Amino acid sequence: MARTRNLLAALLLPGLLAAQEPAPAEALPADDPVLAQLDALAILPWLLNDPFTADTASLNVHGFAPHEVPAYDERIYAERLAILDHRTPFSLTYNRTVQAYIDLYAQKRREQTSRMLGLAELYFPVFEEALDRHDMPMELKYLAVVESALNPAARSRAGATGLWQFMTGTGKLYGLHVDSYVDERHDVYKSTEAACRYLKDLHGIFGDWELALAAYNCGPGNVNKAIRRSGGKRDYWEVYAWLPRETRGYVPAFIAVNYIMAHAADHNLYPVAPTYCAYEMDTVQVCYPLELADLAKATGTTAELLQELNPTFKRGLVPDPDQPVALYVPRDVVAAFLAGEDSLRYAWYEAKVEAGEALATAPQEVVHIVRRGESLGLIAQRNGVTVSQLKHWNGLRSDRIQPGQRLRIEKEAPVRAAAKPAKEKAAEPVAEKEPAKDTEYIYHTIQNGDTLWDIANKYPGVSVEDLKRLNSDLNFRRLSPGKKIRVGVQQG
Repeated sequence: MARTRNLLAALLLPGLLAAQEPAPAEALPADDPVLAQLDALAILPWLLNDPFTADTASLNVHGFAPHEVPAYDERIYAERLAILDHRTPFSLTYNRTVQAYIDLYAQKRREQTSRMLGLAELYFPVFEEALDRHDMPMELKYLAVVESALNPAARSRAGATGLWQFMTGTGKLYGLHVDSYVDERHDVYKSTEAACRYLKDLHGIFGDWELALAAYNCGPGNVNKAIRRSGGKRDYWEVYAWLPRETRGYVPAFIAVNYIMAHAADHNLYPVAPTYCAYEMDTVQVCYPLELADLAKATGTTAELLQELNPTFKRGLVPDPDQPVALYVPRDVVAAFLAGEDSLRYAWYEAKVEAGEALATAPQEVVHIVRRGESLGLIAQRNGVTVSQLKHWNGLRSDRIQPGQRLRIEKEAPVRAAAKPAKEKAAEPVAEKEPAKDTEYIYHTIQNGDTLWDIANKYPGVSVEDLKRLNSDLNFRRLSPGKKIRVGVQQG
């Protein structure tokens, strides 16, 4: 019904407004949170030192003069939004508040908008894959633009963090770990998964996407208060006046982003490419302490770049993890990482020894629940132990294990002890784990409805990134049934 009203309004507007001056857009307050995130994006060190700018003079796709900032009558905006509204489950209403945010993106913060158009090439493929897996509207990817201006290091005044701006409590509720060294709210994949689950829960509560978006910003309690104060109304614009002030611009900004992403070229706006696009990225797995500076030195890149790609690790240190951790790196440094991994494994320990610090080890017990298809060899390899140790710790007489079985794993965790005099012998580093087992390459026949996620889950130890790396010639968004896809399976 909302889409029909908007489309009819767009068709009638040209006649109704022919003799009227366009109504001015509402002024945004100086402390508007969307404006604050755009300004934060503009002052990032890697943008300030970037030689590329949003100069569109050479593109000139629509015949605009260099640096021209086009503007249109409000009926044009209404018509364009009505057409977009007809293609989405969201109600893309046009009004003066929405126009204020369109002006923000299209006129007042053009440089940042061009940056976001470029960053979309890096992050939108991740968002779209997760939204598709959860069967949620694709337009929700634009929510991260409103929340963080696509800056994974973004932090609001209230303490919300990351691309999806999770508060600490909400992040932990949806499985995001936060401590002094690690903040998974910055992790692109994990935070996107958490955002999908949270938005799905909010939509289940309110049965309306606009109210779900408002609740994502200010919490379901505040939206329920607004509904009660409005007399039980359940339409965003009817409860608008009762929402917290910082939330009132939230849905209008989301509508404006839908518009600007579809009509950027009509405003002489074009993407400024980020340093790395999604297809230029890869992941490496580590299960030992690691300084990003050591990884940079071993792979020929810079610690600053690795920190930008991995803001999850707040102090540039991967602490000793219970499970393998994924680090995001440029794909052209993966070979150097694999070649130098043995020395990287002990770089952190050696640095402490050189500093005159003694490293003691304390036993740390981990419980692993066996998944279907896992073997003792695979579990041992992932945890840096031997099959014999696994069998000893768990009283096993054979290599046979069952899905759901709980296995106890003892790992030596480094603990900083009091510094010793230089003449004393420093503690030896922990023993090197066994070399990785061989990888066997098999071919999986794609079935109707298969996604990379489905295929990866069928083979233990295989990730979506592994499949993409081994099958770069495939169209990952449209897998063709009957085609074969290469899979690398680790042998136990």
